[in-house]
Amino acid sequence: MLNNDFFINTVRFIALVLLQILLLNNINFMGYINPYAYITFILVFPLNANKSLLIFLAFLIGLTIDMFMDSGGVHAAACSFIAYIRPWILKFSFGVSYEHNTIRIGKTSMAQRFSYVGVMVLLHHFILFSLEIFSLEHILLIVKSTLFSGIFTILIVLGLIILFSRKN
Repeated sequence: MLNNDFFINTVRFIALVLLQILLLNNINFMGYINPYAYITFILVFPLNANKSLLIFLAFLIGLTIDMFMDSGGVHAAACSFIAYIRPWILKFSFGVSYEHNTIRIGKTSMAQRFSYVGVMVLLHHFILFSLEIFSLEHILLIVKSTLFSGIFTILIVLGLIILFSRKN
């Protein structure tokens, strides 16, 4: 079973990086909307897996995106942050079900899924754009970029989770 999870997560990692690099990095609507679907890897990483491994893999996926986008580490920092706070967001979104390890993200209610994905994506984007712009003079630009890109990313991530959730 461990080898199956390793294979699935490796394929997911590579597929999301390729999707981001080859397709989504070329989307730039109105200068504010840039979808970042690669964070789906962090969101759907197995809940019972090693937390330190998740933070390392989140850093690695962010660093990989940074290398292809020449963005100086902002994706790695934002991914590491959301991987670190993921347990608290899971507890906020799923409550007691998360504490007892009885949740599957693909099988939860749409409201719970939306709150989990929404909070994680908006936090990721806020950190990402804050580090990218790095100026309080442009706080409106940071908020605008976070909201517009976040909404588009939330829709893509929810679609990916619904599309690839296992049917039993």
